[in-house]
Amino acid sequence: MLELQDQQEFLGGDEMNEPEIEEFAKLVIENIRDAAIRNCDAMLSPISAAPVAKRWRSSGASGKAIGVVIPDAVDEVVFCLLQAIDQGLLQMKFVSSGGKEINLSEDGLGELSGWFMGSGGWRKVYSKERFVDDFSDLGSTP
Repeated sequence: MLELQDQQEFLGGDEMNEPEIEEFAKLVIENIRDAAIRNCDAMLSPISAAPVAKRWRSSGASGKAIGVVIPDAVDEVVFCLLQAIDQGLLQMKFVSSGGKEINLSEDGLGELSGWFMGSGGWRKVYSKERFVDDFSDLGSTP
């Protein structure tokens, strides 16, 4: 987990995201990203009779190879969805557990996709499934 100060720096300053954005982030990671990865991983079982599992096995790709691709593919879909929200192509509102309604395009400051994929972002903070941080070395000096 990110320390509070590290998360504040990642999110662009001293002020934290609205609690509603953080609640949205946690729900997206736990109920969409992580659930999709677990569901796809289940298809890798040699005894799975699901049509998708059969199609993957018949492709000739190894379970290990597919297992590497799964989190990348899931992350790409979630990123594209969040980017469409950021760009205002999908006008979406989120109602928090406390009943507050926010406009994700406006209140997300056009940064939802970046907060999701960025080094130290939502995946690192909330995910219990594997991911590769392709941007972890951007802040380091040689």
